[in-house]
Amino acid sequence: MFSCKAQWLLIAVIVVLGTMQMLASCGQKGDLYLPDDEETEERR
Repeated sequence: MFSCKAQWLLIAVIVVLGTMQMLASCGQKGDLYLPDDEETEERR
């Protein structure tokens, strides 16, 4: 299947970057929807 070290390195880099992205997105706060215009005006 994978016979070349470069292929293993590519897979390892993809896995590491994907894991880092998932960890970086943990803890993000904020609205999960776009607020209505009325709600936006009330906050100002």
